[in-house]
Parts: sequence; C-alpha cells; structure tokens
Amino acid sequence: MDYDYIVIGGGSAGCVLARRLSDDGVTKVCLIEAGPKDDHILCRVPLGAAAFMPVKWRNWGFDTEPQPGLSGRRGYQPRGRMLGGSSGINAMIYTRGHASDYDDWARLHGADGWSFSDVLPYFKRAEANARVGADDPLHGGEGPLQVSDLVSPHPINETFLSACDTLQLPRNSDFNGPSQDGVGYYQVTQKNGERWSAARAYLPPDVRNRHNLHVETDTRVLRILFTGRRAAGVACRQKGREIALRARAGVVLAAGTFQSPQLLMLSGIGPGEELARHGLPVLHDLLGVGQNLQDHVDFILLYKTDDPTLPGVSLRGAAHLLREIGRWRRERRGMLTTNFAESGAFLRSDPSQPRPDLQMHFVNALVDDHARKTHLGHGYSLHTCVLRPKSRGSVGLKGADPLLPPKIDPQFFSHPDDIDLLLKGVKLARRIMDAAPFQALNPREMYTAGIADDAGLLEQIRRRADTIYHPVGTCRMGAADDVQAVVDPQLRLRGMEGLWVADASVMPSLIGGNTNAPTIMIAEKAADLIRAA
Repeated sequence: MDYDYIVIGGGSAGCVLARRLSDDGVTKVCLIEAGPKDDHILCRVPLGAAAFMPVKWRNWGFDTEPQPGLSGRRGYQPRGRMLGGSSGINAMIYTRGHASDYDDWARLHGADGWSFSDVLPYFKRAEANARVGADDPLHGGEGPLQVSDLVSPHPINETFLSACDTLQLPRNSDFNGPSQDGVGYYQVTQKNGERWSAARAYLPPDVRNRHNLHVETDTRVLRILFTGRRAAGVACRQKGREIALRARAGVVLAAGTFQSPQLLMLSGIGPGEELARHGLPVLHDLLGVGQNLQDHVDFILLYKTDDPTLPGVSLRGAAHLLREIGRWRRERRGMLTTNFAESGAFLRSDPSQPRPDLQMHFVNALVDDHARKTHLGHGYSLHTCVLRPKSRGSVGLKGADPLLPPKIDPQFFSHPDDIDLLLKGVKLARRIMDAAPFQALNPREMYTAGIADDAGLLEQIRRRADTIYHPVGTCRMGAADDVQAVVDPQLRLRGMEGLWVADASVMPSLIGGNTNAPTIMIAEKAADLIRAA
C-alpha cells in the first residue's frame, strides 16, 4: 500500500506525529506499532503499571550489557510495547526539565530553533492542564494531553514533605513553573483518575477512524526501504509474513532511543565498522548513530513500615486492595489512581550550582529492582538520580537479525563525577528519611541499615543503582558541521532524503527531569517541521 508518510513506532512521539500529520484530512499517514493496541483495562488503571514493569507483557524488557560501574551487573530497561509506548507503563509524571536545558541545546549543540522560548509553545499546545486559566504564560489548557493533580495522593506524602521542611528545603507547587527548585507533588498525565497515555491523548476513536490515517499494530518494521538515498517505504513482518509499505513523501522514525538507531543500522545507516561487523551493507556511513546514549542513573532507599493502606503484600493489604478496586470502579479515586511516585524534589547538591542537579521521587511502596523483587509487608522508598550525567554509552547491534534486541551499553559511572554526585544525593536523601516525621512510622531501613561511611554507601550504589527510565541521545541533532550529529535541527537525517527522526533519541543532552513530556514536545514540533518541508 502507498501512503504519504509512514511513522515507525506508536509510542509517545509516534502517536503525536500520526495525529498531527493527518490533521488536514488529506495527507495519508500510516502509523506502525510493534505491540498490541492499548485496549486492556490495566492500560487505563494507573496502578496497572505494576503489572507491566517487571515482565515482558506490553513491555520490551531489555537488558543492558554488563556494567563495570554496577559491579558487573546487567541493567534492566523496561520500554512500552503497545500503542502509546512507554507512556502506557510509566509513572505518568509531567515534568519538562529546566528551561536552561533547552537553551543549552541551542547554545552548545547547534540545535537552532530549540531554545526554551522556541519549544514552550509546543509544550503548551500539547497540554490540557487542569489548573490553568486561559492566559497562563507557562501552561496550556486546551491540548490533547491531560495533565492534573493526583486525585487521591496517599497521606504519607505529607510525611515526606514535612521531613523536607525540617531540612529547610523549600516547597514548590509547580515543578514546571517559574522555578524548578524545591519539594512538592508531581502533576500527572491523568484525567478523572485514569491514565492518559499518548495514545489516548492523540489517537481517540475519532482520530483513529480518520479515512487518511491507518494504524497498524502487532507489526514489526524490519528495515527502511530506499530508492537511491531517499526513504521510500518500509519492510515489515505482520502475521508471520513480510510485507512492504510505500511512502511518497517520506518516513518518520519514532521508535525510541534504543530502536531508532537499531533500525537505522539494520537499514544500512550507521558506523560503517559496526555494520560490516554484522555483514550489513553500508548505505550511509554515519558515525553518530547509536552513540551519545545518556540516562538518569538512580539509587533507591527502602524502608518497611506497618501501614496496610500502602501498596504491599499482606492479608490486610489484600483486603484493602479489594475495597479500593471497588472504589476505583465507582468513583475513579483511591489507591488504584496512584502513580507510586506521587511527590518528589529537584535539589542542588551545593548552593553554588546554577540549577538543580539532583531529582528525588518519593514512592509509597517497596518498589525494589523495578518491581521484580517482592517483599512481604508494606513500606516506602526514596529514589535519587543525577540529572545531567557525564557518562556516555551507546546502542549497537547484537546481529543482523532485526528481531534481536538492541545492544544497550549505558556505561553507567564511566565518568567518576556521576557516582560522586549520586553519593551526595543519597546522603541528603538519608537525612530526609531519618528526619523526625518519619520516625513515627516505626521504619525499618533495608539494605543500607547501619551503613555510616561513604565506602559502604558507594558499595550499595554499585550493587543496586540502575536506570529510572530516561534514555536519550542516540540520534542526536546538531549543526551541519557536527560530524557526530545524526539529524539536523529540522530533524532530517544527515546525508539522506525523505527521512526524519523524531523521538527522545534526537536530544543532544539529557534534560533535568522526566522525559515523556519533552518527547511529546519534540514530536509536536517535528510535525510542523515535516509539513514545512
């Protein structure tokens, strides 16, 4: 079949692109997603993320290469595998990062047109924030992406905020407001107590049924097809057979930080040595494909307590959960609306820092090893991550078979400054968790109990730190003379025609916050750039 545009990947970016490129009712668009539709009830229940994260159900569940910085362990990289992508399994936190992050893209990386003043209109166009009025300078009220306060935050969040008060950490009611600094509740991509993924936001039934938009799920793209140096379509596997789809205007790659570079390499675009190693023909020797991988490395402090209203494993907890299921069905309120990381903080490791360099997520449960390790009882945990790591990793190929997973090597802590900064953050996090407000809960510290020296904490960090799910940068944008840039500031693939990349992989540097909202912003802007071309 022939289309004007083919969009590869039905995740956060792909859903935006499919809608915006087909908005005129004329342009014929095909969106291809490897996973299933987002029609399971757990795709709507915020608590349902706990079912997806630890297993390969609507989740790619990638493993990294062994990480020397993590005592030789393999990291775990859950990524959404369904319409909506990772916005269907994430913690729904809506943060944009710091305004200076985008100014750095333009100033330091040659990404003209991507300063904060340039991208703010796209954040606002996407957003329907339940708080705002019509004249809000920083938020949008009429976009497709529903953003709201949590409808039923657990009272333990007030314990966390009170503990932060004892350290004189400032309160912040809007991490996307004039200042990012401080502690407070996160806003979430929910409406009326239900998850509002990118698929639900941008592909409601009236959009999915457009005559000029075709959505293919359970369809795996094997490679991009070219006529000379122009992208002309894709080869896919669907229902056990290989099919070809053609694109008159071009192909937009939105498969994510791991699979966008993988698919480029499988199609003959990437570092020539890497392609030759796997017997792949080299159509375009492009050095930067798969390089510049950056991610937020994170460490968790865990504490047991006796409150059965916290998510956990106990008879009393099971009885409470049953009551809460009924409450969600009746009212769309209660425990099932939790995103687990309900509150948190953006903090500076030192007052001399120009902006927050640490982020914390306070979680109302014992979420250990990406929810793959279960503990009896109940508890809470505090995540700490380094916002702008200096370590750089890569994505490569494990072989020429397109059904193999990508080779992911984040190189966590390969730059020593990252673990030094995380140690500072963990020590600050312990001061918060040791503060008087938490002592009334009779907490029992796990893993780090009794460790009082830096050496002991560093050992724990290397044993248990891992991603908090914000990989970016493997098809980064840059100026025309930047030989490591994969796309230009218009997101066109360098040296090719009719091919764009539009997802988190184009970020030249990692923003200081959660990455779903910026990914949606990138796709909103990309749609304008592609139409203009």
